[in-house]
Amino acid sequence: MFKSIFLPIIAVAAFIAVIGYFYKNPQKINIPTPQKSVKIADVKIPVELADTNEKRTKGLSDRTSLDEKSGMLFVFEKKGIIPIFWMKDMLIPLDIIWIGNGKIVKIDENVPAPVAGTSDSKLLNYSPGSPIDYVLEVNAGFSDKNNFKVGDLVIVL
Repeated sequence: MFKSIFLPIIAVAAFIAVIGYFYKNPQKINIPTPQKSVKIADVKIPVELADTNEKRTKGLSDRTSLDEKSGMLFVFEKKGIIPIFWMKDMLIPLDIIWIGNGKIVKIDENVPAPVAGTSDSKLLNYSPGSPIDYVLEVNAGFSDKNNFKVGDLVIVL
């Protein structure tokens, strides 16, 4: 009698308890960021895509590191965009590579992470000064190490 009455009740109660635990303590699900590659000269760089307003706004903020040979590619579908970037909530220094019409149009090298607690109004702004299609962020020094220059051909793979 125990097996036929109480065992199913105990199993249902355990199931409800497990569901209740996960409901109260939801696990963060990491949805993979779409990936592509960018080729500059002979250097192929795996990149995460920032292709929505939400992803572009977040960028690499709050990251404590970036893989040495990778980056984040900000995609702008609208033509004629002259974006302004800042280093809000950045923890690592970067090179910002501005790309327009398939070429590097500007490189901001060794852009430092702001001092913790810097107010938004005190953050420096970075802009290419002319319309671009993409922005590639990589670790500080990456551009110099790979001899990237304004005018270099850029291919998004």
